[in-house]
Amino acid sequence: MTQKIDYEDIRSFRDEEYREKASALLQEPQFKKVIETVMPEIDYKLFGMKMLSLNSIYEFQKEIIAPFIYKLMSQTSDGLQNQGIEYLSHDKNYLFMSNHRDIVLDASLLCIVLFEHNLDTCEIAIGSNLLIYQWIADLVRINKSFIVKRGVGVRQALEAAQQLSGYIHYAINEKKQSVWIAQREGRAKDSNDRTQEALIKMLTLGRSGNVLDNIRQLNISPLAISYEYDPCDSLKAFEFLQKSKNPDFKKSPQDDLVNMQTGIMGYKGIVNYAFTPCINDELSHIDPNSDRSEILQAVCKIIDHHIHSHYRIYPGNYVAYDKLYNTQRFAGEYTAEQKAKFEQYIHGQIVKLGNFSTDDYNYMYDKMLLMYSNPLKNKLEATNA
Repeated sequence: MTQKIDYEDIRSFRDEEYREKASALLQEPQFKKVIETVMPEIDYKLFGMKMLSLNSIYEFQKEIIAPFIYKLMSQTSDGLQNQGIEYLSHDKNYLFMSNHRDIVLDASLLCIVLFEHNLDTCEIAIGSNLLIYQWIADLVRINKSFIVKRGVGVRQALEAAQQLSGYIHYAINEKKQSVWIAQREGRAKDSNDRTQEALIKMLTLGRSGNVLDNIRQLNISPLAISYEYDPCDSLKAFEFLQKSKNPDFKKSPQDDLVNMQTGIMGYKGIVNYAFTPCINDELSHIDPNSDRSEILQAVCKIIDHHIHSHYRIYPGNYVAYDKLYNTQRFAGEYTAEQKAKFEQYIHGQIVKLGNFSTDDYNYMYDKMLLMYSNPLKNKLEATNA
């Protein structure tokens, strides 16, 4: 029998808590500043009255979050597209596991796509390292987020992992809520997306019975997220540069805020969400008597294959591959104009960050080519192209 675990300190907020949390948020000066920055046309007093007129998390998402996301995407992208929604059943709840491109928008845009297809929005896993202020924690938890504890001591790490695993199972099987979680801790800075074995292992912790049965209970549905342009690409390249000079370099909380703001407000081109079938049928092909690690690795391989084979490939991905590997393999996939546009984009992203030496500039340029070529490279391998 699975042990009963307390989820109070990590769970998303309930409808009956909405008013109290919304009222506290509206009195927070930093929250007011953020709202007035991202929505300069808004009257904050009227905005507050509207927030307090709502009675549930669903109403908050429908009346506040969704309109903001729609307006944001109209200003910062060339559209949000999706495929594979037919793989989802209205009477089933899923663990959406995706590659991780943007700190804030990955899950937010997923909820918009679900909303548009008359599916309930999902609960969202978010790392505690991003919740640097209490008001941020409150904001995300009234937006159906739950907390993944980061940076805890060795003793507490197992307990936190068991609590997280228990909550995800509880949300899907008892609350009847779908859940989103990234396939790894943190974004893959080079876009070489790989599911972490430790993540799949976490999903089985503290549970009795067969490992594969425990995973099957979650209805894992891999999701491939593709950005034509990643607003944080040069920030990621700069982080690579800093780590190359100082292996102990770590981002500060302020760096995370800059990444969040840049990801939200920066230009994205076309953003594509590709849903793929639930992996439960494929799990039946894994020998349940295999070594535990072998089982977990096999699950990771299935998830990665779904994600890699469903990337959307844009002209810039082809250009980046040909430039990085000095080939003309995909010259037929883009025009001279598209190539020049992409090259100018990469240059512009780097020089926005400041003046660099030729060596540092070239290092960042190559890292950005790597980011844009890796999805294509992984898709080629996954589809045997």
